[in-house]
Amino acid sequence: MGLSDLFRRRRDNTDSDTGASDAPVHPTKALPKFLATLSQRQQPLLLDLGTVVGPSLTFFGEQLGCKIFVADFDKDIDRLAKEGKPTDLDAFYAQRFPQETASIDGILCWDLFDFIDKASGQALAKQLARILRPDGALLAFFNTTDPVPGTKPHFTRYVVVDPSHLQHRTYPGRQPRQKPLNNRDIQRMFEPLRITEQFLLKSTMREVLFRKPPA
Repeated sequence: MGLSDLFRRRRDNTDSDTGASDAPVHPTKALPKFLATLSQRQQPLLLDLGTVVGPSLTFFGEQLGCKIFVADFDKDIDRLAKEGKPTDLDAFYAQRFPQETASIDGILCWDLFDFIDKASGQALAKQLARILRPDGALLAFFNTTDPVPGTKPHFTRYVVVDPSHLQHRTYPGRQPRQKPLNNRDIQRMFEPLRITEQFLLKSTMREVLFRKPPA
């Protein structure tokens, strides 16, 4: 489903479910690098693993002239938290991402990998690496601190304010955040993608930009 179809269907309720409009705004250092990579391509294809966020869809459409697919993976995470992890993770994620091999120019993971275990992360990353085009870019965020005990589970919608700032809008979820991955685990999980940029922000968030080696 492309941007025009998706946004038309969700226009009436997008703003009502994206959290508080006065949520805090944080700087991002990796997003400008991600945008610079995709801006070199004509009408790139972008896969967003987050939920539908109207302002962000509009931003990417205007900045890149791209076609956007939204996976809304937060719903999958909550459903799997309730129903249990599938026995064949590779088959599950292969079915979840039917896109052809090397067909997507850029992928936005946001902080998705903070909410799934290592085995699920490896199976998911394998599919994302498969569908990413050579020299394509993948952006992911990773928390570097342990979850605070007693904190109610919640997800974050990242609203693009401008190329260097994101608004973090939280909303309730079922799945608690997992223990943070170390840098070596992240590198191994996403092979054969290569880390080209990473930034540790004051918010304790690590932003990582991956690139797929040229064919």
